[in-house]
Amino acid sequence: MEVVSIAQLVVADTPRTGGEDPEHVRTLAGTSAALPPILVHRATMRVIDGAHRLRAALLRNERQITVRYFNGSEDDAFLLAVRLNVVHGLPLTRADRNSAAERILRTHPNWSNRAIAAVSGLSDKTIGAIRRRASAELPHLTCRVGQDGRIRPDDAAAGRLRAAAAIADCPDMPVHEIAESAGISETTARDVRDRLRSGLSPVPSRSAGTAGTDPVAESPARQDENQKVSGQLPASLRLLRNDPSLRHNETGRMVLRLLDTNIVIATDREKLIDGVPMHCVEAVARAAAQYALDWQRFAEQLENRGRTLD
Repeated sequence: MEVVSIAQLVVADTPRTGGEDPEHVRTLAGTSAALPPILVHRATMRVIDGAHRLRAALLRNERQITVRYFNGSEDDAFLLAVRLNVVHGLPLTRADRNSAAERILRTHPNWSNRAIAAVSGLSDKTIGAIRRRASAELPHLTCRVGQDGRIRPDDAAAGRLRAAAAIADCPDMPVHEIAESAGISETTARDVRDRLRSGLSPVPSRSAGTAGTDPVAESPARQDENQKVSGQLPASLRLLRNDPSLRHNETGRMVLRLLDTNIVIATDREKLIDGVPMHCVEAVARAAAQYALDWQRFAEQLENRGRTLD
């Protein structure tokens, strides 16, 4: 703690959108009890918590006040201001808490709804509604940080793909280790393992009857050919995953991981297409075309090798 000149302090960037409450300031100024020190952001000398106590000191014509310092970023200082004013003192109004949550979403978009709710004193459903309203202004993220500090995939498909890769790398990995490595629940990890054992994609397809929005129309002949090839994939992959000569060597496991990842293209193509932002379409299409060419060359070389051995 330190006693500083009130003239050094700055009252700004507060979560209280309506400013201080004059009646509360007068109540504090009239009390004979010693008031707790105020909290100040050391780098900017901005008051984080204690603006009413500061105004009360001014009302008593005091020139100095006792402070505690916070060392951290300005964004973290705002988070602390919200948290402290939610749990003690004069509570923030609901409008203040909504406004604070909107700002936290902009500065910490990777935080989960529950983590922001815990700081702002709102429900996670309310945070979800605010996030949806502000979705156009927020970056698209693949993961979020929960209340416990753990990073979890925002898109369930991403976590399932991580689990599939872990299983391909170590087929006998226990379910709880799969879940931990992929950042998903054990129930989801078990479902991914069961789906892979059945020759299915680790990511469930969209329910039947859901309309796709594939912007590129395919000819009926090509659709039939794609469906034929896609229908053959699960059975083929099931055989490959159970082949010890692939499972028990590093290169074989790498091949299985690649195949497990690419089966999603066959089973969830429309979902993937819909999920690509418009400004990324051209770049993703070029990359996909290049990978397709690499896979084609890989397939041709394998077939040539097979004919050589015959």
